Amino acid sequence: MVEKSMDRKLAEIRANPSSKAFIIADAKDADMARGIQSCGRHSPEYYHGEVRFRSIQEYRQMMRDVVHQGLVDIMLMSASSNEVLTIQERLFDNSHVTPAGRINDTTDIHTFRGSSYETMASRPFRTATIDHLQCGKFECTPEERAIGCNLGLYSITFNNDVDRDLATLQAFKEFRIEAEAKGMRYFLEVFDPNVPGTVDPHLIGAFVNDAIVRSLAGVTERGRPLFLKMVYHGPKFMEELVNYDPSIIVGILGGSSGTTYDAFKLIADTQKYGGHVALFGRKINNAENQLVFIKFLRMIVDGEISAEEAVKAYHGVLQELKITPQRSLADDMVLTDPAMSYSGRSTITVPASPPPPKPAVPKPVPAAPTPAAAARPVSSRPRMVDDEEPDFTKMTPQEKIEYNQRRRDRIFG
Repeated sequence: MVEKSMDRKLAEIRANPSSKAFIIADAKDADMARGIQSCGRHSPEYYHGEVRFRSIQEYRQMMRDVVHQGLVDIMLMSASSNEVLTIQERLFDNSHVTPAGRINDTTDIHTFRGSSYETMASRPFRTATIDHLQCGKFECTPEERAIGCNLGLYSITFNNDVDRDLATLQAFKEFRIEAEAKGMRYFLEVFDPNVPGTVDPHLIGAFVNDAIVRSLAGVTERGRPLFLKMVYHGPKFMEELVNYDPSIIVGILGGSSGTTYDAFKLIADTQKYGGHVALFGRKINNAENQLVFIKFLRMIVDGEISAEEAVKAYHGVLQELKITPQRSLADDMVLTDPAMSYSGRSTITVPASPPPPKPAVPKPVPAAPTPAAAARPVSSRPRMVDDEEPDFTKMTPQEKIEYNQRRRDRIFG
């Protein structure tokens, strides 16, 4: 069996948390979330005004191509894809790439067309079982546990709701006990709250960091995740978590496609501020050429090229391959605000250099309201804060659903 690059890099990072070793995962498990559209758009072919989506066979062929390329360290799949590629085809036997399977599929990733589950507080749920990932059937013998994958992704979402969060933690506890008994390794995906307004937007990074640390404080080494997959909340919160406990290896998730610069800048900043893992799904799957895109991701974390140079070089390769880019180079060099979840419920921020501090200006003393002003009725419209971001605490459940729907439409088009 070929040594897995993930194991070698994890050992290096544990021995030296300042190591530049970096793990890249291709997350092709979207069929457990988004239905027909999960495999991404097929080249620009349209039928009666509808986009043609790739088939699951085409999706799996891309997994084979990425594994054969050998530049990622992990291939994350659904249990059904794992059965085909890992168990039946033995794709990973002579590869340094580690196969991994999505273990649970909580309701907040159920984002198929016409659904609104992602607007409701996450409920724990598991379609796959550990045994089905390890050997493809209900119950494995000890010898059969090595047939399939032995690395899984477990996902949790905290919503600052004691009943929902306790149910999430209870399910996580039951999984950890089973995983330890069956020898299944895992990494932990932690989404931001998927219900708007449950946490002050300025405190989401702190809330998630504290939730992670608190949840793992009672977990001994045998039950701990190999690493985390979470939203990138910027340098402050990345460094805060990394510095708190170097044994917690921090990785980031990619979210929606965004621009090429979004992806390249994100992976560069993750490494710069102490992260060691990036799991990109749609960012890779929706690229004009996935293999070329992955090549530049690897060159960035290997220190061979900057994020800015990589975008220009990527467009140069597309031109050589006669592939029409989705955006002009100028548009692809823009940092947007891509969603960091399946549903678009939370956002990444890639901060620029902080502006110089402004001189303090004395606050004027407000004048007493005139009788006419005092008599005017207070508007019932939700108060807008932070550049017109709605104040979710003053919105009705229906208004929250409509807001999420509009936001998702903007993200997915």
